[in-house]
Amino acid sequence: MRASTSSRSVSDSVRRLTESDISQALALSSQAGWNQIAKDWETLIALAPDSSFALDCEGRLAATATLVCYGEQLAWLGMVMTKTEFRRRGFARIIVGHALAEADARGIRTVKLDATALGQPLYESFGFVAEQEVQRWSSQHGLVNACKDDTCRESDSPIENLDIRAFGANRHILLDALAPRAHPLLDGDDFAFYRDGLRASYLGPCISHSSGSAKRLIASALASQRGPWLWDLLPSNPQALALALGFDFTVDRRLVRMSRGAPFRGDESMVYAIAGFEFG
Repeated sequence: MRASTSSRSVSDSVRRLTESDISQALALSSQAGWNQIAKDWETLIALAPDSSFALDCEGRLAATATLVCYGEQLAWLGMVMTKTEFRRRGFARIIVGHALAEADARGIRTVKLDATALGQPLYESFGFVAEQEVQRWSSQHGLVNACKDDTCRESDSPIENLDIRAFGANRHILLDALAPRAHPLLDGDDFAFYRDGLRASYLGPCISHSSGSAKRLIASALASQRGPWLWDLLPSNPQALALALGFDFTVDRRLVRMSRGAPFRGDESMVYAIAGFEFG
């Protein structure tokens, strides 16, 4: 019979997630049907080397959680997962509590996350409140017969100022980390990223002043490679919804964006695609 593990000893087994854990972490997210590839885990660990957490049990990686901090203003909690055979032992509660203790120790004013219906009660028990819905849209194809709009060009120009207005916090560390593999497209000051994923290519983030510019950027991204595609958006921006429908995407999943701490939001009318459930 397997020996029982006390909450104290399990809590003590929480440690930093490192690059040596990536293969096990990828197996964990793949088992859950998520879209991350090894490079996504590398990016998370590079962005949050002291606030990416692993929980070990029986000599194996049993659970994960990451906390990406955008200064002291905002942190994003993500990749909260427990390996199937270790579920129902309270591991998610332990590792989330560990991550939130780190946020509190750093004086982070607001912590946000995108929760599934299954995870929402856990987060509510930690003081998170629902803010708005987040939707994942999917398509089995790109725009394979289309050409990229000539006005949309790949660029390494600074885009932080526009992103701060839309997102609310300065997340240049994320944009800089994603840019080498996310094919940044620029239309004036507006931009869109896209990147490879395990199940599908991923569109986002896309930040734009107008639906016309966003449409050009997204069309250029979708013309770049065949599907399938995933696109996470905020339905509070009806123009983003209209574009998703126009590009023949359909709703795949519905999550809830939740917040803990001081109320904090950017100009979501400019957000046409988020950066990912793990990034905000």
